Parts: sequence; structure tokens; C-alpha cells
Amino acid sequence: MTRGPFDPAFEALPAEIPVFPLAGVLLLPGGRLPLNIFEPRYLAMTRDAIKDERIIGMIQPAELERPGHVPALQQVGCAGRITAFNETEDGRYLITLGGLARFRIASELPGVSGYRRVQADFVPFAEDMADNPALELDRARLLRALKGFFHQQGIKADWEQIERTADAALITSLAMVCPFEPQEKQALLEAGSATERGRVLTALIEMALLGGTGSGSSGEAARH
Repeated sequence: MTRGPFDPAFEALPAEIPVFPLAGVLLLPGGRLPLNIFEPRYLAMTRDAIKDERIIGMIQPAELERPGHVPALQQVGCAGRITAFNETEDGRYLITLGGLARFRIASELPGVSGYRRVQADFVPFAEDMADNPALELDRARLLRALKGFFHQQGIKADWEQIERTADAALITSLAMVCPFEPQEKQALLEAGSATERGRVLTALIEMALLGGTGSGSSGEAARH
């Protein structure tokens, strides 16, 4: 992953971070995730993050949220830094998170202003911020399956741009935007390497073409 000029070094990632639980939404290292923030607790989270280190952890809940019940969280998420934000006249924040590194929850901390916080263990994912990690991808197989998948899903694509996109960026972008189920998104997140993520991505697309899954809710990000 190529680090931006304002991104922290891996060793400087904070041990305690706020988390934004959102089912079906995936942030990966090197990815860019736009978010529409309007709930009071997440407005508070965003304000606090902007005043501090601008880092928010994206993570999926492990179960459905019910009234009066705080859902358990998946154990692995991805921390992102707020790289852009705008305030709207109706009281929302429009922000973009730039993915930094994955983390494992070491423990959950007391909440602040209604949002959740965790002790984050980044150590198992030090390679997420390494420059130009080794990557092997059967690109022809992926693109062949992708064309059928996009046709199946009614997704229009700029194939010239896709052809020009480097392997690592292509895997990250497709994993984040393709309409997979939450558990499939989690499998992509927890893949041990970029090579493994590319294999999982290709397998998920091929399964969808065979009539399996692939009708998830990655569009949720645009509504939160």
C-alpha cells in the first residue's frame, strides 16, 4: 500500500479508536470509503475524530441490532483516516475514509457520546501498510468472471479504466464495491494477503455467476 503524505506510520496508529459498526460495508487498506453521517452518536464520533487523529475503525456487527440490545462485533475491522469532510446545511457530515490497516479487537472500551470504542491490536496486520507487497493474481480469470457478474447484476463499468487499474487497486476496489453478503465481505477483509483476497474475490464472483450469493448490501455505506 502506498502511504499518503498525511497518513501516520504503522507504529503511530493509536491503540484506542472509535468504531462505526455497519453491516455489509467494507473498508480495506488503500481503499476510499465515502460515508454520509447523520445519526447523533456518529456525528459526535466524527467531530471527536476530526479534533483528534481523524481515525475511525470500520467494522461489521456480528449480529442484528435490536432495540435495547448492543450487538456483538466482528473481531476484525479496518481503521481509516478521515481524508476529506464537508458539513451540510441540514446537519450531516459527508466524509471520506482512507483505509490504513486492519485491526483485531483486543477489548471494548466504555462508549463516549453514544458511540463505541475499542482497544485495537494492529500488530497482526503490519503488512497492510507495507509498500508494494507481493501479489499474484489470475487477472484474466478475474476479469472474465467480472464481465459476466456485472452483466448479471446490471452494473455498468468503464472497462478501459478497469484494464488500466493495477492489480492491488483493482482487488481493493472490487472487494469494496461489489454487492456481496456481509459474511462474504468479512471473508474478503480477513484474507491473509492481497493474493489470497484476489482468490477469494474471484471465487465469490464465480459463485454468484453459478447462482450462488452476491446480492448483498454494500450500498449501505451511501445511506449512513
